Amino acid sequence: MSFDEEIDRCGSHSVKWDMMETLYGVSPQDGLAMWVADMDFRPPACVQAGLQRMLDHGIYGYYGDDTPYRDAIRWWMQTRHGWSVERDEIFTTHGLVNGTALCVDSFTAPGDGVVLMTPVYHAFARVIRMAGREVVECHLARRDGRYQMDFNAWDAQMTGREKMLILCSPHNPGGRVWTQAELRGVADFCKRHGLILVSDEIHHDLVYPAHRHIPMPLAAPDMLDRLVMLTATTKTFNIAGGHTGNVIIPDPGLRSRFAARMGALGISANSFGLFMAEAAYSPDGAAWVDALNNYLDGNRRIFDAGVNAIPGLASMPLESTYLSWVDFEGTGMAPDEFKARVQGTAKIAANHGETFGAGGETFLRFNIATPRARVEAAVARLQAAFADLQ
Repeated sequence: MSFDEEIDRCGSHSVKWDMMETLYGVSPQDGLAMWVADMDFRPPACVQAGLQRMLDHGIYGYYGDDTPYRDAIRWWMQTRHGWSVERDEIFTTHGLVNGTALCVDSFTAPGDGVVLMTPVYHAFARVIRMAGREVVECHLARRDGRYQMDFNAWDAQMTGREKMLILCSPHNPGGRVWTQAELRGVADFCKRHGLILVSDEIHHDLVYPAHRHIPMPLAAPDMLDRLVMLTATTKTFNIAGGHTGNVIIPDPGLRSRFAARMGALGISANSFGLFMAEAAYSPDGAAWVDALNNYLDGNRRIFDAGVNAIPGLASMPLESTYLSWVDFEGTGMAPDEFKARVQGTAKIAANHGETFGAGGETFLRFNIATPRARVEAAVARLQAAFADLQ
């Protein structure tokens, strides 16, 4: 396929395009949707073919014998990430926000603290608060334009009420690929404070050259008794509507607790998502991901160069994900002013930084997983909207 193909998603029940006017005041008729994290690309042909076989059969009954699906996951993790996963460690949830919520429900109690390294993916805080738990924000430090962990400061924050830490690896929205030393530091922090570590690695396949994602079980193999892994095909292959994610739990005790909550809530997998995921985790899917990453790397370079040429704007160096995190602090503008320029003048819908927690107030997050012509148009619009700063 060509990633340059511009597909009209308006009127398709796309939250990204059909809700942008309601949420951001940007019309899809002349605006650019660069907010919610799905891509404007069709999935690989192998996924379309897998779903087509299901449609051709024409009966959509209950899914049984998921061994091939589990084995596809095991093959992918071993082949792409060097991580060995056993079949009985895998639970399937309705996406990873659902998986996160189930972890909070299974391993913490109302009133417990759940640690987040902020700014970070906004859905984490939402599900924590709605479950009656406390969000404990440990602020990421900014050094040389990149986020870094500050364990000394975080140690001082802990009160003993904290029971879980949710790690975003790679990091959304900052795009960091955490190093072996940083991941080891997270593991040691969780051990010191008796925390269950939930590692959301949904972006682990979307990594740029010169960087390598390390799965937490490989970074800290001594942590398996308190580790829960979250992975999915959905971000990698642009099939988020299938609402299929995996919670992978090496420890039998934690597995038993999680299985009990899933059973109590009557959760079972969506067969459409299973068919797509099994097709995606294949050699054909791997080749498509390699091509996607090359294309996204080109988009990243164009977007960063164009944004960083605007005085007062700074795009955080992107090591992973397709989500560019742009700081407007250098403009001296209040958030309402720079948002008005982006949404009203440039006609671009981008995520507001404050929704990601403390430290995000001067940022907007831009989704660059779109045909290159749209990335180039976005750069031109932003440069025009801030032309008075040139």
